[in-house]
Amino acid sequence: MRRTVDDEEYFDPQPTGRDRLPNPQPLLENLTRCVIEILAGARELEQISRWVDDSVYRNLLKRVVISSRARQATGQPVRRPVFAIGSVSIFEPSDGVVEGVVIVRSRARTRAVAIRLEGLDDRWRATVINVL
Repeated sequence: MRRTVDDEEYFDPQPTGRDRLPNPQPLLENLTRCVIEILAGARELEQISRWVDDSVYRNLLKRVVISSRARQATGQPVRRPVFAIGSVSIFEPSDGVVEGVVIVRSRARTRAVAIRLEGLDDRWRATVINVL
């Protein structure tokens, strides 16, 4: 019996194996840099929309709104954060999936940013981003 492919299955993002994807470390570092600057108000969220899925975008948008309101309530101006990227740990739980933890050091504190990248349509896409 011949199986037909429906339009949704055909046009949905297609998983990509690790062998067809670039090294994830530069993307992990750059996304981390961007997310920290977005939360500080120094960068627009739209700049990373190509690299994140819809749920990550919505979650970051909520955090941006909260951060913006907090800055307005306290009268703090937007400042570009000063920080350094520390170590990057990368784990590959399955083919085409990478989970990374990037350490971010600033004068005030050290944070960890956890990112899950999935290979979709021959490129990495962030499906989870958590700033700890």
